[in-house]
Amino acid sequence: MKSFPLITAHTGCMGTPENSLESVRKGLLFGADIIEDDIRITRDGTLVLSHDDQVALTGGRTGKLSAITISELDDRMAAPLVRLESALRIVKEAGKRMNLDIKADECLEPVFALIDRLDMADQVFLSGCEYSRAVKADGCGRRIPKLLNVDADSFRRLPYADAARQACEEGRNAGCFGLNVPYRLVRPELLELADRQRLSVYVWTIQDEEEMKRFAGMGVQSITTKDILALQSVKAEWNKQRSGR
Repeated sequence: MKSFPLITAHTGCMGTPENSLESVRKGLLFGADIIEDDIRITRDGTLVLSHDDQVALTGGRTGKLSAITISELDDRMAAPLVRLESALRIVKEAGKRMNLDIKADECLEPVFALIDRLDMADQVFLSGCEYSRAVKADGCGRRIPKLLNVDADSFRRLPYADAARQACEEGRNAGCFGLNVPYRLVRPELLELADRQRLSVYVWTIQDEEEMKRFAGMGVQSITTKDILALQSVKAEWNKQRSGR
């Protein structure tokens, strides 16, 4: 019997600000298995939660966080950026896992060093890794688990079977444990091929309950959502139906 997919809380879950400690805590409060956040790095090497390099500064200005130190950002932003270490410590204490969505290659070495220092190798994995970044991650000399972000364009350029085959080949060649796939690209053919290659399939980002049910039934290994309560409701119904068999 298939188990229900892992529940991944997308950053900004349950109406919270994206890449905030409030989002991390709310995801844990509502029972997510995995907390997802976006990772970038400042000029002086501080890992922070942020989707974009370009950030809003006070006085209507903008700047690239990769070109500014963390102390300068603290002074120039209305709300300070969250340090990755702060989020990781919360996740560690909760005994859950964190999906680090890497937004720049420069984050890799510092992320590995921080994971080592916090002794969290078994509580984190990487996403945001297209094939080249996944290969670079292995080149850092560390074997932190990682998902391959599939090349979505290949599914538009190529016949579906060829794109699915390419995704699985790249995942295996880059040493990934699974594929990170926009849910609209997932078909049974991809799931079957990934299963034969022993690759998990994590899908993002689903908000609709009927879609959650459909993909859980298809056998994906994780569903990312901002609406954790909706996915928990789907899970409860799933478990109820199976316990009644």
